[in-house]
Amino acid sequence: MSSRLVGVGVGPGDPELVTVKGVNALRAAEVVVVPVLDSGERGRAEATVLHYVPAEKIVRVVFALNERTDRARREAAWDAAGERVAELLRRHGGVAFATIGDPNVYSTFTYLAQTIVESVPGVVIETVPGITAMQDLAARSGAVLTEGTEPLTLVPVTAGSAVLKDALAGPGTVVAYKFGRQAAEVAEALRETGRIGDAVWGSALGLPEESVRPAGELDGEPLPYLSTLIAPARREGGRGGKL
Repeated sequence: MSSRLVGVGVGPGDPELVTVKGVNALRAAEVVVVPVLDSGERGRAEATVLHYVPAEKIVRVVFALNERTDRARREAAWDAAGERVAELLRRHGGVAFATIGDPNVYSTFTYLAQTIVESVPGVVIETVPGITAMQDLAARSGAVLTEGTEPLTLVPVTAGSAVLKDALAGPGTVVAYKFGRQAAEVAEALRETGRIGDAVWGSALGLPEESVRPAGELDGEPLPYLSTLIAPARREGGRGGKL
């Protein structure tokens, strides 16, 4: 029987936003792997999973999630994590990997799956979609992501604030992920492109420390790394005007 690795999206943090299919996948797996930093603290995915499966079923695997400069250290951590998950697959056959958001949107799971395919012959890779931070922020703030024929652009600010500025100069709604450490540059880009008025940002969505604020209140201070920004499309009014 082939091994099966399932990437399960567990949403942005609110345990009520895990889908029924996601809960079923977590409970059906022999083992649920959750990624943790090498410093060992409990991550958001683990905290969410604990609402649905017993702690003894969870295996914490260290990933260098915060390493962006030391490539050798990052690669070594990835290799060790891949081997640990491969070992679990050989032993148990079925393993779920819990990832915040969706496993196919800027997720740790995609890199892990590539490693596992190379090291575990015949492994079956599946994913269970999860609710994304931009969907949750839109719901909590009242921001409409798209209407009619408007495009939607998703930008990770880890690629540089210039990429975000180019997107803001274009049409449609722009969503920025992981912008907390570059909050000052993001605020400047919003002002320069005239997009700050309707923009909103949020962090720790669904958690006790949740913050959802207008982008106009950005004061240049760094924010949590996983902060999300929505800059809605410029809309002139009129119901269905862009259909």
